[in-house]
Amino acid sequence: MFWKFDLHTSSHLEALLDKEDVTLIELMNEEDVLQECKAQNRRLLQFLCQDQCMLELVRMITTEPPVGVEEIKRFKYPNIACELLTCDVGMINDKLGNEEPLLETLYSLLEQPSPLNPLLASFFSKTIGNLITRKTEQVLSFLRQKEEFLSLVLKHIDTSAMMDVLLRLISCVEPPPLRLDTLTWLNEEKLAQRLIELIHPERDEERQSNASQTLCDIIRLSRDQANQLQEISQPDPLLTVLESQECVEQLLQNMFSGESTESCIINGIQVLLTLLEIRRPVLLTLLTNPCPGFNMCLGFERSYTVNSSILLAVQPHLIHFHQLLLEPPKRNPMLTTLGVLEEPLGNTRLHVARLVASLLYTSSASHAVVAQELCRLNTMDLLLDLFFKYTWNNFLHLQVELCVAAILRPFTPENSAHNLMVTHLFQHCHLVQRILEAWEENDKIQSEGGMRRGYMGHLTRIANTVVHNLEKGPVHTQISSLITELPEDYRGRWDTFVDQTLSETNRKNTIDLAFSDYQIQQMTANFVDQFGFNDEEFTDHDDSIGATFDRIAEININIDANTAVFEACSKERIQPFDDDEEDIWEDKEINFATQTKSPAPALCCGITYQACELILLSSIRHTKMLCFIQGLVGHNQPRVKQPVQLVI
Repeated sequence: MFWKFDLHTSSHLEALLDKEDVTLIELMNEEDVLQECKAQNRRLLQFLCQDQCMLELVRMITTEPPVGVEEIKRFKYPNIACELLTCDVGMINDKLGNEEPLLETLYSLLEQPSPLNPLLASFFSKTIGNLITRKTEQVLSFLRQKEEFLSLVLKHIDTSAMMDVLLRLISCVEPPPLRLDTLTWLNEEKLAQRLIELIHPERDEERQSNASQTLCDIIRLSRDQANQLQEISQPDPLLTVLESQECVEQLLQNMFSGESTESCIINGIQVLLTLLEIRRPVLLTLLTNPCPGFNMCLGFERSYTVNSSILLAVQPHLIHFHQLLLEPPKRNPMLTTLGVLEEPLGNTRLHVARLVASLLYTSSASHAVVAQELCRLNTMDLLLDLFFKYTWNNFLHLQVELCVAAILRPFTPENSAHNLMVTHLFQHCHLVQRILEAWEENDKIQSEGGMRRGYMGHLTRIANTVVHNLEKGPVHTQISSLITELPEDYRGRWDTFVDQTLSETNRKNTIDLAFSDYQIQQMTANFVDQFGFNDEEFTDHDDSIGATFDRIAEININIDANTAVFEACSKERIQPFDDDEEDIWEDKEINFATQTKSPAPALCCGITYQACELILLSSIRHTKMLCFIQGLVGHNQPRVKQPVQLVI
């Protein structure tokens, strides 16, 4: 850029640098100090890279500023110091990364008592993260010499900035051999096990939440980076440990040890859900993680294989999750828009439902043991009870719908255990009977003037899933046999429901969706080309500056309708101007009168809606005419029940 070559005008900063006794604070008070630093102003960088200046900058971001000052002013200099240290300038990175006294001063923040100041912790995280990326070998060598490094980071894990430090070590170390070496070191320090220990009922909620989020991020990052580590033919050691049966069992034991708390259960389930992810969209990978090797397209969906050891570890604890559905942590009554909910569903039961859905979607070889245990506990029947009990909780309805879909669309139809789940769903959970009874109850409520039940949309999708898999699903023969075994009354009602009620509902939904698709379809690139102003109309023309305005004469408006009708309607409303001007400042008596409904409401310009509609129904072939009509309508148009239909 031009300022690299000293072509910019001299600022007050240059005058300060000319002073022999200039101080760091004086320079930091200048508004353009950051801009000049990023522009690599050599004199400024030489001043900042002096030993005393660098030491003072690092102390600013690691030492609590004096109290008694306004919060914004109190952290002004630490904030500027952090920006200067992380502006990604080579001279500053080299100075900070190669000088061990500076790294020691930076590291001293971790040795402070807990809790850390969140702002100072964020300054530390940003600075050390930048060094991990730019001065990788030097910083890693320094940190590995500190035996208490991981212990101190985990001690302050209740501050979210410490999570970023750990994730930087996992995701921003290049090249792959050095990254594997770093992961091996973190694994030898038992990072995964120590994070799991923090998810315990005896720990505070903030510490549990941050530990859980860190584990989830480690799992996702490790799986995303697995392709890079394949080059050196070694698995990710952290991911291997986290997916091991021993590690998952330790997590589950912590969740259900002693008096379980909602925070511990939810945070533990979030880790399990991440381990059970079989596919994950990566819509923002190019934007959020622009590291080399991440060349995925937007909308791409990665697939993962679930390790059988995870299911083997979860299976003995399914009874505990089932019990949580029956007896969740106590919650106070909740006031909703539909009244007071005496017993809210709660976040715990919702997370358990999500876990069951994830377990059913896995295609691991150990899926059979999970399916058999869920059938023995009758968990699906309990989830269906909750589905209809909590009429307005669509979060729960979605998870139950996913459970049903996972059972009816198995990955391995020859699996006898999964066939057992299908039989269990129809014979023990009475899925068909529940659908029919709930639908009839909703129809009765609506016929009496009541509200449509909140689960009806999801119930429609569940019914369609049954019908679809009955016709051509992988277990369609088994489903057909199970429906044939229904009592004659329910079998007849089901056939009528599918042929008439469900078919009519799908037809209505298709019409609504088709109309919505039509509306969306109009908002395409062609819309501008066909009806709107082109960008070229607003660009400069070489021949004449008035070329755009000259095109007004090219507009051709053809009104094929009866012009006599239009003129007659217009004359009815257009009034001659009165020569006597009205004094707007004159005091007048205001009389309020009841408005009468006009058979043809007039617009502000005197043209009726009927006349306007007549124009719009004519052959209007240019957007400028549409703008003209909109100008006639104006902002003072009367409200009518039926809007004017625009046909172009």
